[in-house]
Amino acid sequence: MSPALAGGFFSTRKKSPDLGEYDPLTQADSDESEDDLVLNLQQKNGGVKNGKSPLGEAPEPDSDAEVAGAGKPRLSEVTPEGYPLEPLGALEQKAASSVVSYVRTSVFLLMLVVSMVLVLVCAFLIPCPPRDLHSTWSRHLGPQGGGDLSPLDLADVNGDGLRDVLLSFVPSGNGSAAGVSGPPAVLVCLSGMNGSTLWSSPLPEEARDITCLDLTPGNLAKTVCLVTGTHKMLSAFNGTSGKAMWTLNPNYLSNGTLAAPAVVLPDVDEDGVRDLAVLAIGELQPDLCFLLVSGRTGSPVGRPVKYNIVGVGNLIGPQVYITTSGAAYILFGFGNIQAVALRDIFVQAQNRDSLPPSLQIEEPEWEKRRSVNLSELIDVYSNGVELLQMVKAPDSNSSNLLITTRQGLVLLRGQNLTPSWALGVQGLRSQPTPGYFTDDETIDFLLQIPNGVGMKKVMVVDGDSGLVTWSYSIPCHMKETPATSAATVEQKSVFLFWAEGLSTASPNPDVLGTEPPSLHHLYLLHPTFPSILLDLANATGTVTASEVGINDLWKDAFYVTRTTGPSSEGHPAPLVVSKLSLRWALMEGQMVQLEETTPKIGRGELRRFLSRIKFVDSPYQVTSLGKKECGYS
Repeated sequence: MSPALAGGFFSTRKKSPDLGEYDPLTQADSDESEDDLVLNLQQKNGGVKNGKSPLGEAPEPDSDAEVAGAGKPRLSEVTPEGYPLEPLGALEQKAASSVVSYVRTSVFLLMLVVSMVLVLVCAFLIPCPPRDLHSTWSRHLGPQGGGDLSPLDLADVNGDGLRDVLLSFVPSGNGSAAGVSGPPAVLVCLSGMNGSTLWSSPLPEEARDITCLDLTPGNLAKTVCLVTGTHKMLSAFNGTSGKAMWTLNPNYLSNGTLAAPAVVLPDVDEDGVRDLAVLAIGELQPDLCFLLVSGRTGSPVGRPVKYNIVGVGNLIGPQVYITTSGAAYILFGFGNIQAVALRDIFVQAQNRDSLPPSLQIEEPEWEKRRSVNLSELIDVYSNGVELLQMVKAPDSNSSNLLITTRQGLVLLRGQNLTPSWALGVQGLRSQPTPGYFTDDETIDFLLQIPNGVGMKKVMVVDGDSGLVTWSYSIPCHMKETPATSAATVEQKSVFLFWAEGLSTASPNPDVLGTEPPSLHHLYLLHPTFPSILLDLANATGTVTASEVGINDLWKDAFYVTRTTGPSSEGHPAPLVVSKLSLRWALMEGQMVQLEETTPKIGRGELRRFLSRIKFVDSPYQVTSLGKKECGYS
């Protein structure tokens, strides 16, 4: 374009009052020239961006170019196809946002991949806690060669968080059929996960009791299993390996034999390990002596201390009682209960007057009950005693004494040895089972009493008043079947006991099932539904021992039984150990309605309630110096 045209063009952009008349032909030529010029200027100078000039200045609103541009679109804004083009600034902004979106997506995907890699690494390198998938198992240990005792205990010996099963039995034949004399007895540890054998150790004689504990509290020591024999054996085994740590030399018992399992004492020799006491008895009843044994080495702590005691009835104890002030006493007797201060035994065993700090404490309420001649023995109770248990006192760190006599049940306050209540009941032979049945947070007791031929009465006694709060007669031909309980997070307890089958179609206890008397059922009683029993499992043999353990990780309880199966002619009875998950059994159990209730309890309501039950360690089974106070008599 020539400078003259350019000059003429720019002259038309100025306002002038002398424009003259409007000529359409001239105006059309002028518009085309203007469009060409604007196109060339935009190509040279970059055009107008966002309504601004290349210098960033907005065009004058009263210019002729703006007036002319208002009539039709500029050629720079129209594509050859007739579609409008976006401004270059918008394209740049769109490109920038696309880059940001791409970066964000890439970062998100990268973080997702890293997270997945970390999860996989953790899954392979960090072991997850073992879940008790094998909630129910049964292990046949072969024929049992005899023995009247059935020791059983639970302890986590392999560190997998699940308590394992420890038991002892006499093998059948002892290997004499092969010409090789086998061990008289065997100590076996079964995995709590699946029942497989972790280890086994031979024993020189039949075991009377197995107690697994930690003799060095506060330290990460391995579990120690104390095994007391029926004659002279007392050994400590490493719970992890099954190897014997030490064995008491039987010569220290002179002519006596062990009368009861060993009891755990405070650290009397001040070597950092709790010590033991054993009670030995001679051929004659008055010949009775205590021997203190080091928990670290198994060597005697001093000489035996003899007592002359005459009594009629079963041997009671020994059991250790620790008062609120910390004074230690040992309870024992024959048909009665007497106490001797541990400091008196220590003084005679060591033949010295100096005492360790743990033995310098006295309990005034107990000391004033000594005999008139100020002998070392303290009279506690003397009226046909059959069994003795220690149960935790409510709102106190001490224990009360639950005494089973020929006439009934008596609860003594442990602090001053005065009776709290007494219940008259005849024929009580099995040990009362503690648990929470009422709402007063006081430990109650489940009793099993023979009630005619092939029948027994199961009752629950209120631990605060001694009154019977629940009772039911049920068929049972099994003698002295063990009962247990398990505590829940709501401070209630479920009670487990064995009986013969009840008809699920009739609440009448006289209506029995068609099963043979040899088949026994495991029933569960929950205090929330006292009119219902849950049938959890059944067994054809004789249940000789049972224990309840807690899986702390899953808030589940498991029930372990030791059963002697039915024997055939010429063949010994097989020994079977079984484990049952209670939470699983609650969902699968059959409901037995004892009596009609209003409103009627439905199966769905009961299942919803049972599915929410969580089990915890029993607060009433206080472990005092490694021994369950309420679990042994």
